[in-house]
Amino acid sequence: MIKKILWLIILIPCIISCDSFSKYSGFSKTKTDIYYQLIKFGESSVKAKPGDYITVDIAYTTVNDSVFFEGRRKIQITNPKFPGAIDECFLMLAEEEKAIFIISAIDFFNKTLDTSLPDFINVDDPMKVIVDVIDIQTEEEYIMDKEAFLHWIEDFGDYEKVILRQYVEQKKIDIEPTESGLFHIVLNEGIGEKVYVGDTVIVHFEGRFFNGKFFDSTKRRNSPFQFVYGRKWQIIEGLEEAIGRMVEGEKALFIIPSKIAFGESGSSTGIIPPYTSTLFEVELLEVKPGPREKDMDLNKYD
Repeated sequence: MIKKILWLIILIPCIISCDSFSKYSGFSKTKTDIYYQLIKFGESSVKAKPGDYITVDIAYTTVNDSVFFEGRRKIQITNPKFPGAIDECFLMLAEEEKAIFIISAIDFFNKTLDTSLPDFINVDDPMKVIVDVIDIQTEEEYIMDKEAFLHWIEDFGDYEKVILRQYVEQKKIDIEPTESGLFHIVLNEGIGEKVYVGDTVIVHFEGRFFNGKFFDSTKRRNSPFQFVYGRKWQIIEGLEEAIGRMVEGEKALFIIPSKIAFGESGSSTGIIPPYTSTLFEVELLEVKPGPREKDMDLNKYD
């Protein structure tokens, strides 16, 4: 009996200290202040490493579990650029594992996405990232799979041109495309600012196929998209050109051929097939001017 009491005396401080190790119940903490909770185990113990391509079902939520993005993505993991970067989360997981991470929201938006913090997240608030690993490929495996797939669909480019021409004729669209092949159809005129490189813009957009089926919609998520115009890898090339042609308050429909959209390999989510032209209805809600130097290429689409 005395031994049991002694064990309890030893264990209680240990339990208290272990629980205080994380301010979020059920979560552990890394040395870089990422909180994590593994909620599904996989059969493999091999973790992802820098350079690997990882296919994940991913969701971003506020710390109170309000979802502001979710979808499937294929991502090439890089070495973390700063302590607590989201790449650290990916490197902690193996195939078929699922985990919840709590990370710094301001670091994610400012340092990873190179954009400003959304209005619905306070400066000091963290955010949750829910990651479910579907597949992990080495860079060599990814390249081999891509080459084999592209060989199989090499004739699809000509097929896309036929479908695009038929759609334009059917809808009686009589405007000329831009040099890149983009069609810009104004639905509602705007009267505000043009967009320049470095400006922060807020847009609503809906992406759909020629048959009318939606594949993405900020309106349906009730979450406008905010980003710094001209920063790489935030939006597809065709959307960048589209927004660069708009003014604040404008609403327009854009026909975007695959060469400036999701290309010969399709979207990383697998939702949009290779060589697929798409429709984007875009509303430019707000333009927040950024730094504009005299020698800056303000808008390459003028």
